[in-house]
Amino acid sequence: MLAGAGTLVVAGRPAVGFALGPAGKATPAFIDALIDRMTIEEKAGQLSIMASAIGGTAATALNPAGSNPNVRGQLADARAGRVSSVFNGRGSDWHRQLQQEAVKSRLGIPMFFAADVIHGFRTIFPVPLGEAASFDPELARRTARAAAVEASAAGIDLTFAPMVDIARDQRWGRGVESAGEDVLVGTRFAAARVEGFQGDDVARDDAVGACAKHFAAYGAGEGGMEYNSVDISEHTLRETYFPPFQSALGAGVVSVMASFNEVNGVPATANHWLMSDVLRGKWDFRGLVVSDYTADEELVAAGYAKDGRDAAKKAILAGVDMSMESGLYLKHLPDLVKSGDVSMARVDEAVRRVLALKARLGLFDDPFRRLGPGREQARVLTPVTRDLAREAAQRSVVLLKNDGGLLPLKADGAEKIALIGPFASGQHDLIGPWNVYGDDRQAIDLATGMRAAMRDPERLSVAPGSDIETPIPGGIAAAVAAARAADIVVLAIGEGQQMSGESQSRTAIVVPEPQMRLAEAVAALGKPMIVLIKNGRALALEGAVLAAPAILVTWFLGSETGHALADILFGVARPSGRLPVSFPYESGQEPLHYDHKPTGRPAPPGPQQAYKAQYRTAPDGARFPFGHGLTYGKIDYAGLDMGGGRLAGNEGLTVSARIRNSGDRAADELVQLYVHARVATITQPVRRLLDWQRVAVAPGGSSEVRFTIRRAMLGHLGPDLKPVVEPGTFDLWIAPSAETGLKGSFELV
Repeated sequence: MLAGAGTLVVAGRPAVGFALGPAGKATPAFIDALIDRMTIEEKAGQLSIMASAIGGTAATALNPAGSNPNVRGQLADARAGRVSSVFNGRGSDWHRQLQQEAVKSRLGIPMFFAADVIHGFRTIFPVPLGEAASFDPELARRTARAAAVEASAAGIDLTFAPMVDIARDQRWGRGVESAGEDVLVGTRFAAARVEGFQGDDVARDDAVGACAKHFAAYGAGEGGMEYNSVDISEHTLRETYFPPFQSALGAGVVSVMASFNEVNGVPATANHWLMSDVLRGKWDFRGLVVSDYTADEELVAAGYAKDGRDAAKKAILAGVDMSMESGLYLKHLPDLVKSGDVSMARVDEAVRRVLALKARLGLFDDPFRRLGPGREQARVLTPVTRDLAREAAQRSVVLLKNDGGLLPLKADGAEKIALIGPFASGQHDLIGPWNVYGDDRQAIDLATGMRAAMRDPERLSVAPGSDIETPIPGGIAAAVAAARAADIVVLAIGEGQQMSGESQSRTAIVVPEPQMRLAEAVAALGKPMIVLIKNGRALALEGAVLAAPAILVTWFLGSETGHALADILFGVARPSGRLPVSFPYESGQEPLHYDHKPTGRPAPPGPQQAYKAQYRTAPDGARFPFGHGLTYGKIDYAGLDMGGGRLAGNEGLTVSARIRNSGDRAADELVQLYVHARVATITQPVRRLLDWQRVAVAPGGSSEVRFTIRRAMLGHLGPDLKPVVEPGTFDLWIAPSAETGLKGSFELV
């Protein structure tokens, strides 16, 4: 919730690190005068955003077939004022042509140009879920800032990012665009990405407006299915799914996108309670609300509107200002106003928000401010952004296992290495899903990165063994032969980039069968094997993959994939990522998240007991829990100090622990603080992440980590949906993951 000026409260406690920014700026006076001069047709045009006529194959593939605009027709629409914006256009030259036509229109209103810049523009950074594994919002702010510099150089004014949906069912494909399952992580990354995209002043020519999406509860679709309905309590909405949006608003986000799904029987695109009562009313959001791709038109198929006219009416009356791609506002608003079904005042309100956004972006001052010749070539894929991509990729990798200290490898050693798997080499599946402007051909693959790091590249042999979802004739035999001739096997397997993202829900979140057969055949040789998992979600690992002595989760790392992975494999960089999502024992555990509610029959540790909360074939927990990740050091936690164990009034309780590294290599450790209220008027999760700190620990050294707990941090929403802080006993963990750690307790009095 938003609690007063200057304080952002998430689930009843302040969100650490971010202050509440202005809810909006005063509308420039000239805008009302401009609206008075507009015809209803011109107003409908200002409320319409369409796919660009020149967008390229990547942009076309990311959405279902639309109206397929032609270049001449779109230029004519721009000059006639029938379109306010286009999205996912290709290049500043095309955007400049459109803008030249727009400023020749009767009223000379400039267009704005939008795009899906999700995790980079031309320099591609790790997918958002992977970047969240860094647990470093400042890194996310830096990569968003770099993406904004590149995108704005191509004339982009607004990005449809960040996606701030909480993703707790890993069958859902769009979890790859999220920051994972935790609310606190989601709120911190939401604000950081907004700040990165928009910079100090969104009107600057190297900044782009951000759009928080998808409002709301898109990640809670039944069964993890894309676009599916959501039946959810208001308490869960407010505690789990609203806070990242509130955090984005607190950071000053200029726009919000409505989600495809329905919420409790009413599609979000026509949900007046969501868009007007909550977003506009309680949260005082004064920016632009845009529909998702044809989402207003889809109200008909959803059974909420009888036809396109009815859909347009319900969407705009609910509070959706701008219609994307369907053309329904352009087609039906004039008649809806004429008939009195929609008031001119409501249309003017929406137009005012569109024009105010254009003013905030600086487009009335200079319609060509982001369209200068030569800017794009000078600002994209620079050495600076590629270095940042390499750093972000390094810090996103999570080391799940390293039995026997198999890693790191020796770059100058004599061992022969067999690099096997569909992701071993080749410029494919590097930049990841939801990428409009990136190019695998400009990214570094794993084999190239490893060879560049090795003193003798001839020590590396490469065999694919299998395609991603289909076998290769003779592939396994060739891979086994390569492994037999090597001393160490590096197995690069997992998901292709077309297996994650929109419309890519999976019923079984496992490594595809052909790759599992490859893994079993290679593992049978008994050679030391390192598994690199490429993934856009948590996976249920099994068989030879799970049994491998070393496993790295590598996500989709972007332009510098190969170099970054080689840095980790050979110890140039040490693994520091931690899981932002829980990896299940089996697919059937989904939805799965560490902060689940307790039950009256909790499953105890150890062998299964009858009549407890558990599955027959899996423990009540994760194979690899949220927050888990290893380093190349040997880390131990000791010396928990509860600081007296009593928190009273507005005093802070300082707790601490000592982190020791008994290994022979320096380590980065992410120390996590969790709490659980034993008794509350609303049952509380078994654990809740309260804060985290990263510490560097030298070989043989130790470091004390101290956390200060404030009363407000322990709040939650009560039965009346109002924030409450209830006294009582709290369990506390200082821990390396959500299922381990040093445990103590304290009293809140």
